[in-house]
Amino acid sequence: MQLRELKEDEVDLLRDFLYGAIFIPEGVEPPPREIIEQPELKIYYEDFGTGRADYCIVADDNGRVAGAVWTRIMNDYGHVDDETPSFAISLFKEYRGQGIGTQLMKEMLSLLKDKGYERASLVVQKANYAVRMYEKAGFKIVDENDEEYIMVCEL
Repeated sequence: MQLRELKEDEVDLLRDFLYGAIFIPEGVEPPPREIIEQPELKIYYEDFGTGRADYCIVADDNGRVAGAVWTRIMNDYGHVDDETPSFAISLFKEYRGQGIGTQLMKEMLSLLKDKGYERASLVVQKANYAVRMYEKAGFKIVDENDEEYIMVCEL
């Protein structure tokens, strides 16, 4: 598995990964794929590469992109301020549970630190198993609502 930057001709993959990042609790029917066209989700991929904190690292499995972590400064669910990039991360199901997500997180946190950012944020549903991975990567809960945690990692 090789970690590398997303290529320009692969930007459309962010749509697939965004859909895959939607947490579906056990026994719940997944939403239709068109859900990613809603304005509050389109901001994760629309015009990606044009913002100052638009970075994406992918896990490449012999030419197949297996997962991606990407950031941008946007007014999303995990927004804390206009200087803090928000995280999104997703792996295709067959690649989960192998430590690839943790590697992607570490690589992105290092990149953001090198670029001069002081922190990164994300939002995660409380029931999502990934909460532990985010905590291990250095994210701490700074706010919450009934369903979600907003987490920040100081770089």
